[in-house]
Amino acid sequence: MKHFEKSNKLEGVSYDVRGPVLEEAERMQEAGISVLKLNTGNPAPFGFEAPNEIIRDLIMNVRESEGYSESKGIFGARKAIQQYCQLKGFPNVGINDIYTGNGVSELITMCMQGLCNNGDEVLVPAPDYPLWTASVSLAGGKPVHYICDEASEWYPDIEDIRKKVTSKTKAIVVINPNNPTGAVYPKEILEAIVEVAREFDLLIFSDEIYDRLIMDGLTHVPIATLAPDRMVVTLNGLSKSHRVAGFRVGWMVLSGDKRGAKDYIEGLNMLSSMRLCSNVLSQQIIQTALGGYQSSDELLLPGGRIYEQREFIYNAINAIPGLSAVKPKAAFYIFPKLDIKRFNITNDEQFVLDFLHEHQILMVHGGGFNWQQPDHFRIVYLPKLDDLKLTAERMTTFLATYQQK
Repeated sequence: MKHFEKSNKLEGVSYDVRGPVLEEAERMQEAGISVLKLNTGNPAPFGFEAPNEIIRDLIMNVRESEGYSESKGIFGARKAIQQYCQLKGFPNVGINDIYTGNGVSELITMCMQGLCNNGDEVLVPAPDYPLWTASVSLAGGKPVHYICDEASEWYPDIEDIRKKVTSKTKAIVVINPNNPTGAVYPKEILEAIVEVAREFDLLIFSDEIYDRLIMDGLTHVPIATLAPDRMVVTLNGLSKSHRVAGFRVGWMVLSGDKRGAKDYIEGLNMLSSMRLCSNVLSQQIIQTALGGYQSSDELLLPGGRIYEQREFIYNAINAIPGLSAVKPKAAFYIFPKLDIKRFNITNDEQFVLDFLHEHQILMVHGGGFNWQQPDHFRIVYLPKLDDLKLTAERMTTFLATYQQK
């Protein structure tokens, strides 16, 4: 019998947010064991509901959404995205520079498929949202990870970025606000990244899916607004800010000076057409979502659910002997550091697996975000306070005696 093996294009491709530890958690659930899943930033299971006007839009537009749309998306949705970008100060964005997608995930893969020849290098942050690394690899490129510095609020290390540019480097990826750290980059850091892109003639890709989920009075600065002379591809969507992850509503915007990227844009247009269009019904909610009252704002202020849960988990983690964490400023995640000498940890995946087996709580190890040291893990702080308190209590108990074998 012929054996069918996976494509060698998948070598180096992984997505451990839904990887082997999740498979073990699902096996446990099938055996009747209840597991608290803190591995994905999916608001719906934790009681976060979409705004009523979004659901109303969806229902009212069912009949208008039975056919394909233009490959880039319906006009009303793209016009709303264009206006959103204009209000933010994006330079040189026309209606045809906007592509809707089945979530940002589809568009990340499309961006890299259209860009990378075999061996081309793309600078990606470490830690990163792992789909970026996987998509570069799948496209035949080589992801090169630059360090985000925990000692400096998890900001990108500009000198490390410079050191890792080679003649094969085509682009740099920025994730701001960052997943998994929750960092929000100041203007000065973003300007320094733009300067590197100018110096080495790089494309910039900016993942800004959490730009409407920022706390502590900080302001998000889109890197596109600082780079009118560079081609910038900005990716965003409604999954998190409007609690509609399952609707798969994303978009990408091409801004700045696109003269040197005409051939690449032609490739993006081809890839966009090949998948026909993104979900038309989901596109119908974009105009209302971006133009109406932003209900997520109240969740992010003192007394709001996300804010209070962030405050609790940050303080709880830093009170546990052997753990420390930088305070996240955005999104739903915190990325604690383990004292690996204290716990004899050499394998971070084994650490989260051991915790899962002993306390039935699922997290993601730092290696799942392409962090090279076995000393971090990510907690999603979307669950209600009672579940977060239970998590902190069980982590305290677990680490009181834990030694990795």
